[in-house]
Amino acid sequence: MYETAREYLTTVRDLHRFAVSRFNAAELFYGHGTSEAWDEAAYLILATLKLPIDRLEPVFDARLLPEEVELVLNVLQERVVTRKPASYLTKEAYLGDFKFYVDERVIVPRSFIAEILFNDGLDPWIEHPELIHNALDLCTGSGCLAILMAHAFPDAAIDAVDLSPDALDVAEINVLDYSLGDRIDLLDSDLFEAVQDMKYDLIISNPPYVDAHSVEELPPEYLHEPVMALGSGEDGLDITRQILAQASAHLNPHGVLVVEIGHNRDVLEEQFPTLPFVWLPTESGDGFVFLLTREMLVEAGL
Repeated sequence: MYETAREYLTTVRDLHRFAVSRFNAAELFYGHGTSEAWDEAAYLILATLKLPIDRLEPVFDARLLPEEVELVLNVLQERVVTRKPASYLTKEAYLGDFKFYVDERVIVPRSFIAEILFNDGLDPWIEHPELIHNALDLCTGSGCLAILMAHAFPDAAIDAVDLSPDALDVAEINVLDYSLGDRIDLLDSDLFEAVQDMKYDLIISNPPYVDAHSVEELPPEYLHEPVMALGSGEDGLDITRQILAQASAHLNPHGVLVVEIGHNRDVLEEQFPTLPFVWLPTESGDGFVFLLTREMLVEAGL
């Protein structure tokens, strides 16, 4: 089929229609930046052709050179055959207007915390950006949230830690791309291990939080991501519990902790009934990211 396509498809419209049909027939799974075949096909075609990824219509009827058609068809075929997330094929991922380099060494960036940072969602807990002088990003992965924090809090020095040296290599690429090497310090660390003597005004984390049952049921696309970046014990909360147990010792007075936990709100609240979790609103609901202050943690005995 792809050999025949090379002969007959000549325009972006042709390739887009072909891609949507192939993606639907293969029953691909989305969730790494797009949510349906139409958008995924548009992104892969435009990114492969080095065109603006948000402007499909102006180039819909553009005729392509044979080598351009070949290039696009190869990428589309790889997406179907390997079931790799599109970001691993293009080596890029977006959070809002921020673009990051990614490959199989890191999870594809996606975080409700990014949305919260974009929308000033930490107000009134952090009234003014200049109040944040130092911050910590636990489980930084590609470094995307550390970079977003550096833009949201321009006076902050940021430590970004991860247990994976491979992930830190990718994070370094992104930190250097944004010329933030003087503000973001990348550390090989198991959570707080390398920052034992440090205290912060803000700690954020998008840790692994998929429970064991859900890990077993993940679509093939997710299985290309690092295993250590997805699951966290039987209930998905092993790392979150470690963060809660240690965070107060690393927060300044009135310091703030922000952690993403996916769909685990009910389980977490049942395990920590004395913690007054503040659930931050996102477009998808208010049960995915919690906020606690140092004082809340201390009063709860943590």
